Amino acid sequence: MAEALISVLLEQLASIIKKQVEQEFRLVVDVKKEVEKLTRNFQAIHVVLENAEERQMKEVDVRYWLDSLKDLSYEMDDVLDEWSTEILKQHIQKQEKQAGNAGSTSTTKKVCFCIPAPWFCFCHQVVLRLHIAMKIKELNERLDQIASERHIYKFRPTKRGIEQIEREKSSSFVDQTFGREVEKDTLVKRLLSESGQARPNFLVIPIVGMGGIGKTTLAQLAYNDERVQAHFDNRIWVCVSDPFDEIKIAKAIIEGLKKETPASNELHTLKSIIDESVKGKKFLLVLDDVWNQDYSKWKQLMLPLQNGAVGSRILVTTRKEEVARMVVGASTDIVNLEVLSEEKCWALFYHIALADREKNESKVLEFTGKEIVKKCKGLPLVAKTLGGLMRYKETRKEWEDVLNSKIWELDVVEEQVFQSLLLSYYDLAPAIKRCLLYCVIFPKDYNVVKDNLIELWMSQNYLDSIGNKEKEVVGEMYFDNLVKHSFFQEFEKDELGNITGCKMHDVVHDFLQFLTKNECLVLEAEGGNNKRIMEFDGYKKVRHLTLRFAPEGPLIPSSLCNCKNLRTLTTFDSKITSFVRKLISQVKCLRTLNLSFNSIKEVPNEVGELAHLRYFDLSYNEDLMKLPDSLCNLMNLQTLRLIWCRALERLPEGMGKLINLRHLYVMGCLRLKLPKGIARLTSLRTLDQVRILDVDNKKEALFELSDLRNLDQLRGSFRIEFPEDQKDARQAEEAHLVNKNCLVSLELRFSYGGTDEIPLKACQEETLNALQPPPNLESFSIYHYSGTTLQRHWMTSLNKLRSLYLGFFNSVEFLPPLGRLESLEVLEIQDWPSLKKVGVEFLGIDGLMFNSSSSSSSSSSRIILFPNLKTLVFYYLPEWEEWEGMTGWSEEEDSQKTITIMPCLSSLRIGYCGLLKTLPNFLRNTPLKELVMGFDCRILAQGCRKGRGGREWPKISHIPNIQVWIGRSSEFVQKDGVWIGQQQTDDDES
Repeated sequence: MAEALISVLLEQLASIIKKQVEQEFRLVVDVKKEVEKLTRNFQAIHVVLENAEERQMKEVDVRYWLDSLKDLSYEMDDVLDEWSTEILKQHIQKQEKQAGNAGSTSTTKKVCFCIPAPWFCFCHQVVLRLHIAMKIKELNERLDQIASERHIYKFRPTKRGIEQIEREKSSSFVDQTFGREVEKDTLVKRLLSESGQARPNFLVIPIVGMGGIGKTTLAQLAYNDERVQAHFDNRIWVCVSDPFDEIKIAKAIIEGLKKETPASNELHTLKSIIDESVKGKKFLLVLDDVWNQDYSKWKQLMLPLQNGAVGSRILVTTRKEEVARMVVGASTDIVNLEVLSEEKCWALFYHIALADREKNESKVLEFTGKEIVKKCKGLPLVAKTLGGLMRYKETRKEWEDVLNSKIWELDVVEEQVFQSLLLSYYDLAPAIKRCLLYCVIFPKDYNVVKDNLIELWMSQNYLDSIGNKEKEVVGEMYFDNLVKHSFFQEFEKDELGNITGCKMHDVVHDFLQFLTKNECLVLEAEGGNNKRIMEFDGYKKVRHLTLRFAPEGPLIPSSLCNCKNLRTLTTFDSKITSFVRKLISQVKCLRTLNLSFNSIKEVPNEVGELAHLRYFDLSYNEDLMKLPDSLCNLMNLQTLRLIWCRALERLPEGMGKLINLRHLYVMGCLRLKLPKGIARLTSLRTLDQVRILDVDNKKEALFELSDLRNLDQLRGSFRIEFPEDQKDARQAEEAHLVNKNCLVSLELRFSYGGTDEIPLKACQEETLNALQPPPNLESFSIYHYSGTTLQRHWMTSLNKLRSLYLGFFNSVEFLPPLGRLESLEVLEIQDWPSLKKVGVEFLGIDGLMFNSSSSSSSSSSRIILFPNLKTLVFYYLPEWEEWEGMTGWSEEEDSQKTITIMPCLSSLRIGYCGLLKTLPNFLRNTPLKELVMGFDCRILAQGCRKGRGGREWPKISHIPNIQVWIGRSSEFVQKDGVWIGQQQTDDDES
């Protein structure tokens, strides 16, 4: 970690020297010499740090030397950041002065009033520069001592070259059933078995084994098995971990049962809710990672589950056999998960490390690989971690270096699996190591959002400058690298298959805690009170702190104010409102402040004093109404999150001063008015939502649609909400959406009101046509459009579009021509009350292409319509009667042209289309895997029945999975090609 920190300091020093020359910013005499001396010292230390960090595991003196270096480096980082901020402040003041002079018509009297201000600023700058100069001199003297001590330890100089970190090109995710097929089948049978059931109505099945052996993976495989899903009325998954918090566990069980969070924090009330919710229901409850051995707590947790139906199951995973015996009594009921055989371990390792290589290349590495696998000692997590490590090592020498590493000899680590994790950790570039270590600030089993994680890394200045790549892109590369090394798991993906989130294995979390000691710390309430948090006495050493409070517990400990060096503070469920002013006045080094979910009603003015702050999260403080003007003093602020601050009405007018702001999240801020100054934030990469207000009635300078014109760096997802009486289509044209090449997702929401007025319909048409969509959209949604037509060019120009949603179109009678969208995979049409017919125009075919005269001279060609469409959805189309497809044209060959329609379609869903009678003939030639016909499709559903009277059946008989409702209760089903529906009669057998 020290290696990465010093790399950043060297970069900062070079940058500051450059800025000092460019912007004529001067400190006191001889500071330049001090800076040059600092640079030399850091460079001399930097070349031995890799060796020092490896040796600290065995040599305590080296560890102390590194700790001293790290402490000094953090102090130096603060000083240099203060210096950079002063340079930035002067730059902004200079710009404002120039802007003021340009528009000034000041009188002599005005000038006189301004005289004291520059004099005061000058005195302040002199004092600040003297402070910075003295601090640099002091730190340099301490660094001299540390630099000289490096010779005592005889470090071996190493120099890691600048690594080119490649983005992941192919998936390295592993089928986690490797080696556990038998255990999974045995466990599923025990979950489904009804024999031997006695009181209580549930049976507890504990899975016990060491960390990294695959307990959670096995439980997940059984939990998600189709047979298990069908067998139980309710399935609930709760990560317990340590400490054992009965209230937290009870609330998690209720959330799993009722899909809502209970308001109460009283254990008695929560137990009553559980008791009522499970009554008569067969449930499966998984309690993952249990450590608590207190039987009285276990018994209290089990009591409200007694009323579940016979056959209910509780699956417990634990590393401690004492816990397993406590929950079942008899050792015969315990599933003791054994290590994998060497053969199965090799299969898992091979799949990750060698499967994608050429056969000859794999053969050369196999012998060394099998020797490495012996080091796994049958642990799947170790095999997976080592596989991820070796996947990108090309030569036999690199493989032998890993096999012969001295790390295998370490005995200071607490877990056997830590040795393999250390190997993967040391294989990372210094900056990526630091990014990984920072992940320990998340509680165990936390759902980490990828974009948020990257913004957190950026706030700590962890992301290197790599060529012209933006910091966010570098962050994605680092994230992919950690995925490649198997440090993350349980990935969440969006509808387009992109990773959006993940979790860390609890053993990986333990490993990171082992490496960071008390520098990064998560403290959680235990047993419904904050005693553990209140009594912790190590706050002075902590730099990154996460606190999760008991809602009804006492106030925050006053000792928290001793965290003078704190750089990250995250709190959940706290009573921090009355304490936040005092806290902010003490923790001046903060880069990251997360006060989300804390019932904050007011942010104190003192927040403007956090000069180093880069990341500020106030999301889900639903009573927060305004932010202080002092927020605009945070010139280094990069990320501001205000998601679902429902009562928030305005942002400070001076927001335009936050020239480093890159990410502004305001989704769910239903009353928020954006100030005009947002238009000046040309560094913005994220502005997730813009609500355009009525420009005629405004009484203040508010953000308008045309103010988007200069925000061309916007990327990711963007949502625009139009006012009820949007009248000026020129605003849409001036927004220059077409220039926003990095936007990949766009959502347009027109207002509900005014839909019957012809002028407003015309204005919405003009607005939509004038917007000119961004060229690289992958996902596009339009809601509540009241126009009568959609211009052809709007859709046909989006060649990269993969997902399209068109909903609540009140007046459009025909679907736009979408068949030529070559990348489209998901299409959903919902709530079009005027749509009566879907014909050939929907396929995007111009009738002229079938004209014999135009085709007679052309050679044979193939036309593919909707070439990549996989999912097609039609919902709530009450007037839809006809779906013609290619009626009137040959669907296979016409005018020497071969036509193929939807060759990749796998899922078709139709619901609430009560007048639809038929399906198009081309469906019989599609590779459909699933047809779901929802409620209120009675006419079509009757036609889809198997046998006589089912005129549509030949078009869908090839589909293996069919589910159709007739009315609201009766259904018939075909599953895996087998007819198992309730509507089957003797007549249907023909």
